[in-house]
Amino acid sequence: MNDYGQFVLSIKKKTGIDLALYKEAQMKRRLTSLYEKKGYQSFSTFFDALNSNQDMMNEFLDRMTINVSEFYRNAKRWEVLEEKILPRLMKENSRLKVWSAACSTGEEPYTIAMVLSNIMPLSKVAVQATDLDLNVIQKAKIGFYSERALAEVPESVKKKYFHKEGQYFKVAEDIKKTVAFKQQNLLSDRFDSGYDLIVCRNVMIYFTEEAKDELYQKFNAALRPGGVLFVGSTEQIFNPERYGFEAEDTFFYKKI
Repeated sequence: MNDYGQFVLSIKKKTGIDLALYKEAQMKRRLTSLYEKKGYQSFSTFFDALNSNQDMMNEFLDRMTINVSEFYRNAKRWEVLEEKILPRLMKENSRLKVWSAACSTGEEPYTIAMVLSNIMPLSKVAVQATDLDLNVIQKAKIGFYSERALAEVPESVKKKYFHKEGQYFKVAEDIKKTVAFKQQNLLSDRFDSGYDLIVCRNVMIYFTEEAKDELYQKFNAALRPGGVLFVGSTEQIFNPERYGFEAEDTFFYKKI
């Protein structure tokens, strides 16, 4: 077995994370740059260091997860969510069960909460948000963001739900209270069920085709009939019926 293959097995045994489900070339390149930066010559010596140094293990987890996000990313899709998808879902269930999967540093679940606040009282808004990386979950809970992350936020929303503190913007407490964060491994953990809406964007592109197949099936099982999966702008599902979906709009898939 090659050096990387043994590393994959060792990491799975230690953390439960299966790197084999991520596209190998991308993951290998990302992790090689990390271990070389740390002064190691191979994956085996790098694993020995990770095994004995929790700070380095945390940095490794940061590097292997994809933490690039912003509020209202691809703003037109959020308009479709607010004007077309959510009104139908709310006709069928007035208290929506919503999940932001692979939520990164919180921009996505907070965006969901802000969109929902336009059509229901904040007291009724509840968003579950999960990510593999505990470090980004901690950042999400704090809720401080650079101006760049707010580039697509409507001005009215910016005034209502953000407070400027120095060079940063802080999410309003009443929005933060609507989102519950927890750690979850999408590829190995069981999912809850009965969701009206699952938002999982700009993450699937990093997984192998086999991992994507399994995830689409798990997402379908987690949705109620008529519930919707909202994916990223590079993640169109070309054969949704294979997974029990039909396209409701571009990047929105309804469970049949």
